[in-house]
Amino acid sequence: MFGYLAAAAAAAVRAMPALARVTAASLGLLFASAYAAPTSSPQLRVTPDEVDAMQAHESGAGTSGVAGIRTTVVAGDPAKPGPYTIRLSIPANTKIQSHTHRDSRTAVVVAGVWYFGYGAVAGTAAEKALPAGSFYTEPAGVAHFAETKADPVLVYITGNGPTDTVYVKASDAPGMK
Repeated sequence: MFGYLAAAAAAAVRAMPALARVTAASLGLLFASAYAAPTSSPQLRVTPDEVDAMQAHESGAGTSGVAGIRTTVVAGDPAKPGPYTIRLSIPANTKIQSHTHRDSRTAVVVAGVWYFGYGAVAGTAAEKALPAGSFYTEPAGVAHFAETKADPVLVYITGNGPTDTVYVKASDAPGMK
């Protein structure tokens, strides 16, 4: 029975317009974060304009530290134990070299096309183009990399902190070049 329900849900999602899929995926990601939070967590509802008004940072716990990428903490604190959600605003023509995080994370691309791959060495052959509405995972300790091409990208990432970022090659870490 569950197989039938999963197949029916997948068919319903494929039939949705692109904007509805992005909205549904984003809400699902935020719901998962809220569900994992302790019952003492505050209720949270924010619009895209409200997220835009939140303070963004160039770097912080669980971010790449690559110049130009803006990180907004939407919920929780990635530097502390517990669930968190961050939004990454990545400019066009940006590359993030292969790195890992100590926590498992899930992500939804909400705008643009994110070229994402797994492996110790960044390379276009291992990348998959993830357009708006796409979902991906960043398993704990698994090396991954990403890039944008002609367009900027917005990605929401949810994890369970504390998180970190460790580059596979220390010389690839921003500030080490």
